[in-house]
Amino acid sequence: MLTNEDVLTRNNVKIVGTGEQVMLMAHGFGCNQQMWRFLIPELYQQYKIVLFDYVGSGESNLAAYSKQKYANLEGYAQDIVDICNTLDLRNVILVGHSVSSIISLIAAQQIPDRISSLVMVCPSPCFLNLPPEYYGGFNQQDLSELIDLMDKNYIGWAQYLAPLVTGNIEKNSITDELTDSFCSTNPVTAKSFAKATFFSDYRALLPKNTHPVLLLQSENDALASLFIGQYMKTHTPHSSLHVIQAKGHCLHMTHPHEVAKRIQTFIDAIPLSDATV
Repeated sequence: MLTNEDVLTRNNVKIVGTGEQVMLMAHGFGCNQQMWRFLIPELYQQYKIVLFDYVGSGESNLAAYSKQKYANLEGYAQDIVDICNTLDLRNVILVGHSVSSIISLIAAQQIPDRISSLVMVCPSPCFLNLPPEYYGGFNQQDLSELIDLMDKNYIGWAQYLAPLVTGNIEKNSITDELTDSFCSTNPVTAKSFAKATFFSDYRALLPKNTHPVLLLQSENDALASLFIGQYMKTHTPHSSLHVIQAKGHCLHMTHPHEVAKRIQTFIDAIPLSDATV
């Protein structure tokens, strides 16, 4: 059985901030907790912020990686559940980027009494096109070829995907950082996380939500179109959608002030009795 110290070391858990209410930030695929550093200065005075790396990402304990466990998003959600239980966190605002929006939703449904609300930054419940009712942005063959590229040319895969994610074809510091993050992630764990991310379909989970949810959408996002934002708003109870005039899939890095402002407005508007519905 894992001890508290095992969990905190395994997931490289860090706590910053001076506020009383807890905000737990879950990074996206190919990323790590450092990606939140632009947003933290906007929020650390109001919240106690818990940061972590999923097993297989960042500075987590790679020895704790299990291919079977992390073959689906439930395995990553268990990391969040373990952290919340280990630290005995209550009234948690769970902030997830990209696929971690859905991972956070899975976790919140497992420990509903510990979670007060969810913030989803550029979320998508499914990246696949499943016509005629749903268009996630990618055909099955396109995603299969992207996964194959990881085996054939891992650096090339990273250099292709990073600008697609950031929305910047021309090189900039954030695109370079994301490329480096992809490249520094163990290829075995990265491929498993990629498959769990891009080939999953969690649309059926949306109507089961019982927490207040803030959906933050980028106006121009190659990975999560405006269609997806509206789809999630329509199918997720207790949710509100805000589209930010921005480009790319990393609003917490490119527009941290706007994201922080939207989060604070969202939290301030939640009556205490509605923290869990």
